[in-house]
Amino acid sequence: MSNYTRRHVPGGTYFFTARLQDQSSDLLVSHIDLLRHATRLCMKRWPFVIEGAVVLPNKLHMIWTLPPDDAAYSKRWRLIKSAFSRHAPAPTHVPAGHLRRGEKGIWQRRFWEHVIRDQADFDLHMHVIASAPVHAGLVKRPGDWPYSSLQQRKVGLDPHPIKTTDRVQSNPNPIVAATAS
Repeated sequence: MSNYTRRHVPGGTYFFTARLQDQSSDLLVSHIDLLRHATRLCMKRWPFVIEGAVVLPNKLHMIWTLPPDDAAYSKRWRLIKSAFSRHAPAPTHVPAGHLRRGEKGIWQRRFWEHVIRDQADFDLHMHVIASAPVHAGLVKRPGDWPYSSLQQRKVGLDPHPIKTTDRVQSNPNPIVAATAS
């Protein structure tokens, strides 16, 4: 069995990916209200801030910031996954290992987590969230995906193209600019 080591930083900011067991499933978007309810229930019991999130048909990415004296993100994921699983329809096939452990077989057993180190790392992972629906082939532009926290914020998802009518001089020195043409 694998020995996973997780970094626990009280008050830290983390990037997470959680996946469904069935990669062809669309359960997360077809039951988005149930997922939202499970997340709100968790936030009420164990507060945290969602800095950014995107829900794709079979996985989700989130950036959370935990309270200053708290690093227990695993219990939060356990509550979200279990609350969602209790009310979601059962999958048609459940692996034997999940059945032996009394699991419904909706989620992969683990989740991926990454501690955000600095502003550049935060910006990179916000870009991952914004671009995930495009990379998954679900939309052409990030702003077109309805299940993203960035969709609600409307901040720079689809920058307007720069339109110019005049030639732009590449060098302020007219002699150099003339010889370049």
